[in-house]
Amino acid sequence: MSNRRQNVLFVLTSHDSLGDTGKPTGFHFDELAAPYWRFMDAGYQVEIASIAGGRPPHDPSSLSEDEEQRSGSLQRFLDDTDAMAKLEKTPSVDAVKAERYCAIYLPGGHGAMWDMPDCEALGGLLLAAQDNGAAIGAVCHGPAGLLAARRGDSYPLVTGRRVNAFTDEEERRVHLASVMPFLLETRLKDAGGRFEKSSPFRACVVRDGSLVTGQNPRSARAVADKMLEIMQDERTENAA
Repeated sequence: MSNRRQNVLFVLTSHDSLGDTGKPTGFHFDELAAPYWRFMDAGYQVEIASIAGGRPPHDPSSLSEDEEQRSGSLQRFLDDTDAMAKLEKTPSVDAVKAERYCAIYLPGGHGAMWDMPDCEALGGLLLAAQDNGAAIGAVCHGPAGLLAARRGDSYPLVTGRRVNAFTDEEERRVHLASVMPFLLETRLKDAGGRFEKSSPFRACVVRDGSLVTGQNPRSARAVADKMLEIMQDERTENAA
């Protein structure tokens, strides 16, 4: 099996503040940890990059100080020396090459709304990954990164595609609609996405070809599972 066929790349936000509120934000820890172990336990090697490189910030609300309140996958990540070492020193997204990976996954966290949509390096990475036949996944606010993948005035990972993300109603219910630089559901629709969703805070995953998107933190594990289906199908085809 070639390296490309066993390497998965996660790209995290590097943005650490919620607009002008003075409150911290970043990536959502469970949206990182649950898929991380899904891929690792399936025999893939997961690498972690971030928009700016270094140690990306996490959303404090996604990491309870009480261990009993943490998910098993999150505590497993925190206890794993190799996993935490990857998180401590991430390469910047402009330093990674799409041809190394069979899949690219974008965890959410509100920080993604600020630094992912206009990141040219992320957009180029995603477009190259799509052209290479890689699986692409994103969850919650991670689909904001799909907007970085542009060709002229088109959004190849959104326009005409079935997509899902944190909904406008969910944003209103967490009282951050007025803080966000835009509402993600609305922006994806404006970019030509065929937006599908469930009721607020219920798990929902949508697949369109090699693209998989999920609605909220509860959807993260299922996004990884759906991506694994795509990746396993590719393995089978290449082995035939």
